[in-house]
Amino acid sequence: MTFLFDQIIFGPVNSRRLGSSLGINLLPSCRKVCTFNCIYCECGWTGSRNFVKSDFPSRIEVRKALEIRLNDLLRYGMLPDAITFAGNGEPTLHPDFEVIVEDSIDLRNSISPKSKIVVLSNGSLSGRDYVRRALLKVDQNILKLDTGFEDTFRALNQPPENIKLKDIIHNLKNFKGKLIIQSLFIRGEYHGRKIDNTTNREINELLKLYQEILPEQVMVYTIARGTPIVGLERISYYELKTIADRIEELDVKTQISS
Repeated sequence: MTFLFDQIIFGPVNSRRLGSSLGINLLPSCRKVCTFNCIYCECGWTGSRNFVKSDFPSRIEVRKALEIRLNDLLRYGMLPDAITFAGNGEPTLHPDFEVIVEDSIDLRNSISPKSKIVVLSNGSLSGRDYVRRALLKVDQNILKLDTGFEDTFRALNQPPENIKLKDIIHNLKNFKGKLIIQSLFIRGEYHGRKIDNTTNREINELLKLYQEILPEQVMVYTIARGTPIVGLERISYYELKTIADRIEELDVKTQISS
């Protein structure tokens, strides 16, 4: 079963990768808005990609909601390990993304200085100047790369035609190592096509790209919650560990979540 977040601020939740994580949802509460339509997304399918600024919570609403929640958590001694931009789709789609990130950093510094500011993004808009500037300001800039092949990218992440994998890879390289890559591994079938990004061919291509991008870390993980289609296979910890070991041979740190 998939789900949507119905509030701007949610949690803290116990994140497999981030510890205690207070979430920020910059997307509408009633639907998913994303540049991708991943077959494994816990938020379900992407509907219309048409939107206007009024569909998103305002900068003022986000700042106020975050300030109130952080002060509540401070009062109860429950400040989070991370303040994480995630939610119902792609957070960098918000027109005021950069200034909202700056607001969150200000609030973190004054209320919860030990919390890391984290962005979970698919990286599709990281070539835009204001998005790139914002991502360089956060503590953990976590960007997606599930495959090095365009055909697998189309089948697995299902972007619109104008978004090309080669452009995303180019943008990832431009961060010059100031990023963390998240790679989700999965096997399954969709519309009669088998999808498997754990094959030697797939892993070898990803290893080549990791070596070129040189991220601070690669997060190696698989599905943990509901998906829009049935029959997708979770990858075992043993297999994820085997992939992670090959990545670490490149002198790149890994984190495994199964």
